[in-house]
Amino acid sequence: MYKVSVKKKVIKNIAKLPLWVQKKMAVLAMDLKDKGPEQPNWQNYSKLSSTEHHCHLGTSWVACWSHDKDAINIEVYYVGSREKAPY
Repeated sequence: MYKVSVKKKVIKNIAKLPLWVQKKMAVLAMDLKDKGPEQPNWQNYSKLSSTEHHCHLGTSWVACWSHDKDAINIEVYYVGSREKAPY
């Protein structure tokens, strides 16, 4: 089992998103906790680097997270629109 943390700024942003996006993010967080940082079953999942990943929560919404290779910590550092995504 992994430990998932979400940056404070991201928590504030999630609260502003449509309810269905919030719910999908909650499901993604559970999947990250149970299955780890690699989530090939999520829409448009891809590795951005050896420690960073992202997937789509919907057509216009994405989530980005990172992890340390030798640790069980996963940090969600962005949830929001595709246009403003940091990758």
